[in-house]
Amino acid sequence: MIACRQIVLMLLVSSLLGFATNSIFAQEQSGKVFKAGAATSNITPPLGERVIGGFAPFPSTNIHDELHARCLVLENGQTKIAIVICDNLGIRKDVYAEVRELVTKETDLSPANILMAATHTHSATPSSSETYRPLLVRRIADCIRRANENLEPAKIGWSSVDEPSEVFNRRWYVTDPELCRNPFGGIDEVRMNPPRGNKALVKPAGPIDPEVSFISVQTIEGRPLALIGNYSLHYVGGVNRGEVSSDYFGIFSERIGELIGAEDHYSHPPFVGMMSNGTSGDINNINFPNPGTKRYAQYEKMTEVAEKVAQKVKTAYEKVEYHDWVPLGVANRDLTLEVRKPDESMQAYFKKVLAQPAEAEKFHRYETNYAERVQNLLDGPDEITIPLQAVRIGDLGIAAIPFETFVEIGLDIKEKSPFADAFTIELANDYNGYLPTPEQHKLGGYETWMGTNKVEFNASVKITDTILELMQELKEKNE
Repeated sequence: MIACRQIVLMLLVSSLLGFATNSIFAQEQSGKVFKAGAATSNITPPLGERVIGGFAPFPSTNIHDELHARCLVLENGQTKIAIVICDNLGIRKDVYAEVRELVTKETDLSPANILMAATHTHSATPSSSETYRPLLVRRIADCIRRANENLEPAKIGWSSVDEPSEVFNRRWYVTDPELCRNPFGGIDEVRMNPPRGNKALVKPAGPIDPEVSFISVQTIEGRPLALIGNYSLHYVGGVNRGEVSSDYFGIFSERIGELIGAEDHYSHPPFVGMMSNGTSGDINNINFPNPGTKRYAQYEKMTEVAEKVAQKVKTAYEKVEYHDWVPLGVANRDLTLEVRKPDESMQAYFKKVLAQPAEAEKFHRYETNYAERVQNLLDGPDEITIPLQAVRIGDLGIAAIPFETFVEIGLDIKEKSPFADAFTIELANDYNGYLPTPEQHKLGGYETWMGTNKVEFNASVKITDTILELMQELKEKNE
């Protein structure tokens, strides 16, 4: 009986190998061989670098979990693209430009065909610091180069699943005007992150997007090679002060490989899990009407979120339909936007604020912070030029936007995209603050404040129109 089972197993393996070999041969004969490669690089900053994400940065004193750049390279015999997700709050385009320069020198990848984005973990350090920047640039470039070296015949599929229990709009209408004070001496219509369970809560000011989109890549034989997820949820937090962490993005990236039966880190090349940030500029995981009774330990909540999302993806993963070849494409366009400037009355207001003694009662606790931010905008350029990018993978479109993007924008792109499936990666290829819609600008709130948001009120409309034009170009080019 045992011998019979061994023979059956050998025949099954032989059949699978024969199918894989025949599939590769058929691709080679047609001149269309689809390949994929993935890799990670450690981008953990040196201790002592400042942890940012709040109004008062502080030195890092410990590493809770290592930060990584995670890269997926795809090639179809005609086009080669790379997607890189970095554990960082936000990375400026001049840093990415240095990465592109290295990759151009060291690989055959076109710099225009690389999408790089930050996850927006708030437990990371600035990408532009004198000490950290050279290390970060070198390691991101190495990650791309290694993924490119790991290219092998592969197949690809994509799908999505909803996980609504961890996404909540964080902007709320409230009845108490004291909760809606702003640093400019006025009262907003909505409040970002109002007190939980407060009787003044009325309703959220916007929608959510519960969809977890993901791309799965396997070798021709069916071994998991990489998986990149996308979820419209801000960072979760709950870390010890001074500790560096990748937040739920990193936990998901490790956990998903375990759940889908990927080989361990000692296989070569090892499976690479990735989680990108969707459109989460006005989204977090706090259920504001429900004060809750559970007190979470540090790192417990982010682990819970990652586990929920990974479990949902694992269920959908089992039903993915794979393709042994798909069209690939990337389209880029620079867009120039006006920078917001304070008018004379706002300048006069902050001049008065800064003239007050330190012990004077403040109208808003961050008014001096915004006095500096507004002055920086006044002294800075009148326009900025931002990079916009669209990526095609088969009938899937990916938008790359360099802002903390409101969820309404992502939903609009999904609805109007010419592709059957679409999602947005925010904080991609640059970092320029928040991107509200014109309608949300009218309501006020933290994300719309001058200095938190830096560009013209109509910026989201121009960006969405440009992204959809780029997607249409890609759709028509490969038809």
